[in-house]
Amino acid sequence: MPFVLPIGLFCALLFGLLIWLTPVSMVLLVLAGMASIVTVVRRPVLGLLLFCVLGTFIPYSTIQIGVRTTVSEAMIMLTWASYLFQAMFFDQPKRPPMMRTERLLLALMLFSAFPFIVGQVSVVAEGNGPINWVRWLFNLSILFLVPRLLNERKTLEQAVTAIMLGTLGLLLLSIPVFLVERSATAMIPILGVLGYSGVDVLNSSLLALADRMGSPWMHPNVAGGALAMILPLAFCFGMTRSGGPRSLALAVAGLGTVGLLLTGSRGALLSLMAIMLWMARRRIPHLGRLLLAGAFAGVGLLLLYPPLQERIMSLFSDDDVSTAIRFLEYSHFPEAVASFPFGIGFKVDPPVPNYTEFGISNLWLNFVYKMGLPGMLLFIAVTLSWWKQVRPPKGSIVLTAENAIALGSTCGVLTALFSGLFDHYFSFTPVLTALFWLFVGISLHENRRLHIQAIQSFKSGIARPAQEKQP
Repeated sequence: MPFVLPIGLFCALLFGLLIWLTPVSMVLLVLAGMASIVTVVRRPVLGLLLFCVLGTFIPYSTIQIGVRTTVSEAMIMLTWASYLFQAMFFDQPKRPPMMRTERLLLALMLFSAFPFIVGQVSVVAEGNGPINWVRWLFNLSILFLVPRLLNERKTLEQAVTAIMLGTLGLLLLSIPVFLVERSATAMIPILGVLGYSGVDVLNSSLLALADRMGSPWMHPNVAGGALAMILPLAFCFGMTRSGGPRSLALAVAGLGTVGLLLTGSRGALLSLMAIMLWMARRRIPHLGRLLLAGAFAGVGLLLLYPPLQERIMSLFSDDDVSTAIRFLEYSHFPEAVASFPFGIGFKVDPPVPNYTEFGISNLWLNFVYKMGLPGMLLFIAVTLSWWKQVRPPKGSIVLTAENAIALGSTCGVLTALFSGLFDHYFSFTPVLTALFWLFVGISLHENRRLHIQAIQSFKSGIARPAQEKQP
């Protein structure tokens, strides 16, 4: 008996019961969800593209799948499931062998089992360590989806476009709400509608940050870090494309700069400025004029928005609260390491209730806090290996349509790493960590493609004169 008939009867019965027992809006939502799942199972790359949109637009919208997780992370899980399902029944394109950076990241993921077990035993606190650990592993695993699903130029361009679309949606939602209400808490009712959990807790935490722009990233510093990582890619992509993709990317670059200033994230702003100065030093076209235009826009925004003046001037103040807290974190960090020499694992985030009083606002030291010194050393090894493979050659860089994605994603990762001197968000923060490793994967494999292409061009250039000399 064909499978189509029983499956059709089952679906008809299921949706009949749903229409009878639940509101029509819920039925439509279930239908849309099932249609999305079926589509992703048929084409796994669509799951990754959906993550690029959702992970930059509404990163922390949640869903219940046995446990509560974000829709963005559920999309990563669904993409892996559909890819493995397709690999069981259909031939997949041959993927390139794993690079050293990928092997080191795999070693970091395997090693994380040790601090996870230690944390489960040594930390007595409320928290779901196994779920947090699995979610973190899935966030890192997105790097391995890049060579499997973004192995064609067309799909890679679509992924970048999806990132731009999601970021533009976030900016068009966040900036007008903040300019009208002038408070970060104005986003909270909207986030509740978008399926965010813990809105009441978020309200109390945002009261102290009310003069900074709220967004679906919830915390202004997290929003600033995400924008700072995406803006170099938006600039490089927009300057080398035409038509709709150019307009989209440049809109993200322009509005993203305004959004970054309104978040008041000083670490993200300093990191982006440092990387853009490095790019200008490498003679990337138009960047000098962009820096000048950004400087004028920043001065204009400073004149029109006094809270931003206070935020920038606090960089040079002796009584800045956030800076004082960071110094306290550093001074108490040795005590935390002494209490948990092998890390606190994944049950809770720093500080540990009843054990330590402070966390740590540093990307690398946060690895020590969570996974011990070996965890930090493995992370350093991954990033150093990545940089050796993607580092541009000496001299000026010619920005072209061919190398724009590689250069933009590389500069985005550099910005994220630089911001790690001031914040820890790219280490274990859900979704933002996935975006970071997605950028690492894109820059890694795009630079390898460009390297192979350069070698082939060089060989063909040698072979052509040799053929011409033959009689």
